Order: sequence, then structure tokens, then C-alpha cells
Amino acid sequence: MEKKEKPLEKMTAKELREMALGLPGVHGVHAMKKEELIAAIRAAKGITEPEPKREKPIVAKKEKVVLTASQLKQKVRELRAKREELVQQRNWRMAEILRRRISRLKKMTRRAA
Repeated sequence: MEKKEKPLEKMTAKELREMALGLPGVHGVHAMKKEELIAAIRAAKGITEPEPKREKPIVAKKEKVVLTASQLKQKVRELRAKREELVQQRNWRMAEILRRRISRLKKMTRRAA
């Protein structure tokens, strides 16, 4: 049964040195750093270097809009009116969502005061 080797990047420098000592054509193993060891082992074994993974693009965060306490209270009044309409229409799900938004805004008014 053939034992699978760890990827070279996951191995420690000590493990890489031990592997490099057994390969022909690799000299000065003990003075090499991990990246140099990986490159030397790949060259000796004829392994091509894998393509680097693409990094996710960095998305800029939106700036927070800071509202005054009076603006927050006005927003609460508007949401309460919308919520009442939804309760009259028996749209319980949206009414519950608005209830949570109103609660969150009320907390923000307390912090703003």
C-alpha cells in the first residue's frame, strides 16, 4: 500500500530537510529556508509549481449614516404607521419584521440621547 505524502507547503522545514537529504542533486539543505527547500524539492522531483489561488476582491464597507435622535423618532413613527397597515391586512410576517426594526431604532434613540 502506498502512503500519501502531505503537500510540500504543509510540511515543516525539518521534514522538508529530511526529504531533501534523500534526493540527488540537492546541496546545502541545512542552510535553506522553507521556501527554498520547497523549490529545490520540486526541481529535483520535476514537480511544476501550482498556480496561486485567486484572492477574493476586497469590498469596501459602506459608511454608517448617523441619524439624530429626532430623525430616528420620525423613522419610528413612519414604521409604526406601516406596521398598523400590515396588521390590518393580516400580513403578520412583515408586521413582525417591522416590529423588530422599530425596536432596533428605539434602542438607537436611547444611545443617541
